[in-house]
Amino acid sequence: MFTSPSRLLPAWIVLLTALPLLSADWVDLLPGNLDLWDRRGDGVWFLMRDKILAGQRDPKLKNDHQAWLYTKKEYGEFDLHAEWWLPVGGNSGISIRDSSRAVYAIGPEFGAPHDSNRTPSHIGYEIQLSNGLGEERFPSGSVYLFDKAKVGAQIPNDWNALDLEIRADMMRVKLNGTLVSQHPGDPGRPKTGPVGLQLHDRRTLVMFRNVRIREAGNLR
Repeated sequence: MFTSPSRLLPAWIVLLTALPLLSADWVDLLPGNLDLWDRRGDGVWFLMRDKILAGQRDPKLKNDHQAWLYTKKEYGEFDLHAEWWLPVGGNSGISIRDSSRAVYAIGPEFGAPHDSNRTPSHIGYEIQLSNGLGEERFPSGSVYLFDKAKVGAQIPNDWNALDLEIRADMMRVKLNGTLVSQHPGDPGRPKTGPVGLQLHDRRTLVMFRNVRIREAGNLR
């Protein structure tokens, strides 16, 4: 009688071999510390024991502007995967190609004088994240100011997965596996820049996990 090789192995090894492995092409941006990131503004960012990144505003400060966390490295063409959670009414975003690193959005005590026309979504691009009432002008997954995302893919009040395909002349956004937004971008805007995570206002709490990136040379 033929015996399957899997029956000769301990159960935990069989289970381990069935799990998806992170390809060497991908870089974990939350490897257990925040060494790959720079804080901008009054955001309080911390990694919990399960490698979930949480961000909120410093309650002792009264800054009404934005706060951000930016990768130290800049990227051109890439794929990005991030899973995120927001409370009801929460507002956040993922910035790409913002060469200013939010200097005009975080308030004069941290950078330059605030300028609402020079925030990250006006210099580079912002992929909108929110957990509102479904009536937002730009719902989750939108290329903010450029393309309104299709609704229906978001899971309310739970974790959601975002996948970005960023190319020289096209941005594609998938929310929980569904293509919800795409746009070629503005020819006058930068083609490279850091990746940023946003704390939109003093009330926002946001969490991220499994944030990873694959650069141009490894794209499929």
